[in-house]
Amino acid sequence: METFLLFLVVGVLAQSVDGALGMAYGVISSSVLLAFGVPPAMASASVHGAEVFTTAASAGSHVLHKNVEWRLLVPLAVAGVIGGCLGAYVLSGVEGDVIKPFVIAYLAAMGVYILWRAGHDIEPRRIRSWMTGPLGLVGGFLDAVGGGGWGPTVSSTLVGAGQEPRRAIGTVNTAEFFLTVAISATFVWALVTGHWAEAGALENHAAAVGGLVVGGLAAAPFAGLIAKRVPRKVLTYAVGWLLLLLAGFQGAQLAGWVA
Repeated sequence: METFLLFLVVGVLAQSVDGALGMAYGVISSSVLLAFGVPPAMASASVHGAEVFTTAASAGSHVLHKNVEWRLLVPLAVAGVIGGCLGAYVLSGVEGDVIKPFVIAYLAAMGVYILWRAGHDIEPRRIRSWMTGPLGLVGGFLDAVGGGGWGPTVSSTLVGAGQEPRRAIGTVNTAEFFLTVAISATFVWALVTGHWAEAGALENHAAAVGGLVVGGLAAAPFAGLIAKRVPRKVLTYAVGWLLLLLAGFQGAQLAGWVA
């Protein structure tokens, strides 16, 4: 029961940040699971299982509040699913930490650039829909391998490229639902085919996953409203600083300074 309540709180906090800023649910949840000694592949599978429910609620909220750029959604979601399935298959058999330093450097660079854009109050510009395909492919792969790279990679790139923060966050959150369903299905397929040998112990973490689901569902309905009501410049600054925070935290993990 204590584990369930702890992860319920983690789910509420993580989804509150993710729904409002388009990132961090996976990173926060995965980090806590890893700190509890859960293996990386199992942590990623647990988080994506929880996200099937939380992203559905979050996506519904963003659609309701008209935060979704529909012309960008389809290529982003399709490419994200392809990249996510590939990443889930790779992670279920191979360690994914090799690419982490490059991801951390990218997040830090994007954080600095987005803060620069916010400081110079540069107006949003129209993003071409074809650009979201390659971005979704990379974001989906990193999300499956790292247990939470979709939002930081995709939301930050769209905001950095000039997309209105509210629309970027809403579109990325909505596309994430399709991504998490595909990644979760790939983990199940890897289990059934015997490619994922460690999956038998996944049931040991049912209380943690349940807490993440309930906590995330409690916070998800407010995602669209927060993104809609918060001023554009404030959202841009928040995204930039959150990226630097995430990059710093993951860098400290990589260096062994934190668990």
